[in-house]
Amino acid sequence: MYDVAIIGAGIIGTFIARELSRYELDIVILEKDNDISSGATKANTGIVHAGYDAKPNTKMAYFNVKGNPMFDKVCEELDVPFKRNGSLVVGFNEEDMEIIEELYERGVKNGVPKLEIIDREKIKELEPNIGKDVVGALYAPTAGIVSPWELAIALAENAMDNGTELYLNNEVKDIESTDSGYRIKTNEREIEAKYVINCAGVYADEISQMVGDSSFKITPRSGQYYLLDKAVGEMINTVIFQCPREFGKGVVVSPTAHGNIIVGPDNEVVPNKDATETTGYRLRMIRETAQKSVEGIPFNKNITNFTGVRAEPDTGDFIIEESKVAKGFINVGGIKSPGLTSSPAIAEYVTGMVKDIVGGLEEKEDFNPKRKKVIRFAELSNEEKAELIKKDPSYGRIICRCETVTEGEIIDCINRNAGATTVDGVKRRTRAGFGRCQGGFCMPRVMEILARELNKDVTDIVKDGTDSYILTGETKEIENGEE
Repeated sequence: MYDVAIIGAGIIGTFIARELSRYELDIVILEKDNDISSGATKANTGIVHAGYDAKPNTKMAYFNVKGNPMFDKVCEELDVPFKRNGSLVVGFNEEDMEIIEELYERGVKNGVPKLEIIDREKIKELEPNIGKDVVGALYAPTAGIVSPWELAIALAENAMDNGTELYLNNEVKDIESTDSGYRIKTNEREIEAKYVINCAGVYADEISQMVGDSSFKITPRSGQYYLLDKAVGEMINTVIFQCPREFGKGVVVSPTAHGNIIVGPDNEVVPNKDATETTGYRLRMIRETAQKSVEGIPFNKNITNFTGVRAEPDTGDFIIEESKVAKGFINVGGIKSPGLTSSPAIAEYVTGMVKDIVGGLEEKEDFNPKRKKVIRFAELSNEEKAELIKKDPSYGRIICRCETVTEGEIIDCINRNAGATTVDGVKRRTRAGFGRCQGGFCMPRVMEILARELNKDVTDIVKDGTDSYILTGETKEIENGEE
């Protein structure tokens, strides 16, 4: 019997788990996929929004503005890359500038600090490569960039360091009410919990329906992206938006927390919740639209394309409430943009809800908010590198040449709580395979290290999902004594 079961190990589920792990509670996270952050969390722009876009007096506006300043502390505690580099909403004509004026007024109402409408001359000081037709912009210096999957992984690790349990590859199939709470049936096990927190992303409505609550519906909307090589990362400095449209903030050109440039997304309703394919015509539209914001984006330096699927709620706002038909069942659904920015504030709020439902929680005396520092070999000085290699020679063996990731870093990421078990799991934790060759050189060595550290045969190592096998056997197997 757990006190709390959290369904979903994206940024919302892991933030709530970490916040609740401050208290004397038995907590379990159930995740249907093969790793943490396998849904929208691993496939978004990674922007910490200032808070001017959401309509005043909505949950989106409240949690965005409250969550934004919380990132400095939590990313320092968890050793996650984060940078406040500011954002621009650029306008190309008088109509756009009217929208920018509205965004400024909305931001003031929402409580966003330091907003400023600036002219082209000021924009050029911030962004020398700004598009030739840009005439003005809304500047929000409090916006920032973070690595969302690294943050979710760090949150899960810290929650586990503080006693939380995690079950991957456990898709919830059914939930039954019991005298003491809920019985949750997955494809692998049954567990019981007094309280359930539904953080299932695009599947949150389906999980809610398992307890008889059909009060909201989630529509999947997909967005496609380009990721450009680090070699062109210094082309821009801030997050550059165009004026928002009906279903989103439009195509963005932004630096990433690790020095790439990300371009996208578009926004389209898709027929199913796993529609992560990319399409040529939509990518062309993104490319053409983005070129208006920044002159000469070198799309020939693109290293990968990908698609994320966001959860569009029919309520028009975040859903954060105890179900009206299932006591002790908390829905946290429809957390689309600015969900990443809002996540620490949402976690704090949901923890308060649990306190109210339970009637108070006892804080742990030994709660540790910090996780063990991550060694990032590429960021060390030559002296620090030499000293580290003396202590542990595995840090002297470069596995990923594009990102300068060592064997020691890969071993460490496998052996932590919530550690990597797949090639992409290593990629998300260390960036091995994130460079221009996209794992073309380092993947075989990463697989060997995973197999060794996990005591598996190398043919059992998968790329990401449970069935994404890379090897089936040796290229020249011996059968009946003959090659």
